[in-house]
Amino acid sequence: MSESTTQQRRPDETETSEDAELTARIEVLQEENQRLREEYARARRTQYRRTALALAAVGTIAALGGVFLPDARTVLFALGGTGLFAAALTRYLTPEQFIAASVGEGIYGSLARTETALVAELGLQDDRLYLPGPDTADGVSVRLFVPQQADHELPSPSALDSVFVLPDDEAERGVALHPSGGPLFAEFRQSLSGALAEEAGTLAAQLGDGLVEQFELARNATVDRHDEGGRVTIAIDGSAYGAVDRIDHPVASFLGVGFAVGLDQAVSVDTTTADGDRADYLVTCTWEAPTSFVFD
Repeated sequence: MSESTTQQRRPDETETSEDAELTARIEVLQEENQRLREEYARARRTQYRRTALALAAVGTIAALGGVFLPDARTVLFALGGTGLFAAALTRYLTPEQFIAASVGEGIYGSLARTETALVAELGLQDDRLYLPGPDTADGVSVRLFVPQQADHELPSPSALDSVFVLPDDEAERGVALHPSGGPLFAEFRQSLSGALAEEAGTLAAQLGDGLVEQFELARNATVDRHDEGGRVTIAIDGSAYGAVDRIDHPVASFLGVGFAVGLDQAVSVDTTTADGDRADYLVTCTWEAPTSFVFD
């Protein structure tokens, strides 16, 4: 009888031991993950500090050269001042905290699921239109409009002040959402050294550089096709926030808002999976001219 009882307990004891071992492994992995994140942050801060020191050294050498080389003093002093100023900016504007892309992707994923459920439950269309919205202090306001009717019409900017767009004309009804690309585009525009391009091909190149170089939302963003009739397709590779074909993905949203503002047009955005090896997704922005909507 005791032998049978012992045999019955052994599987439970084995399961308990395996659970404990699994829990211990998970804790070790969590600690290792946290350690790697901290090391990565330290490495990035060290890289910024080394860059600042290198710029400061170049600036100092150039300034000293200006003292001992009168013939090139103007150029050397200018180079020295530029180097020292760049060093100060790099040193004091270094970010102290780095957020993993998985965190941002998780936040966006939750919002995307909510918006997808909203669109499905209201029986809205698959169209994704980036339209001028109500007036704002900075003069730039864009909304993501999801129409209710297949044969829809564009609502007025003032009608987009509400989430549920319910004008008298049923063809203009739908949902107006604040696009995720709105704040990104506002920051991008402030960082431009020149004016925002008004020609679609040049504007596409500017926006692609912003995605890759400024925000690091994609590894590559290149113009795949440009039709003069009002269509640009941008190939996206290496999205930091996962699948780009979800509703109002930051990559597609940034492009939609950028083209809507840059071209003064209502822009339709469609995202598909790419067939080739050089890109993961194709984001196609389409607009019609002329339009009565004008951005201030």
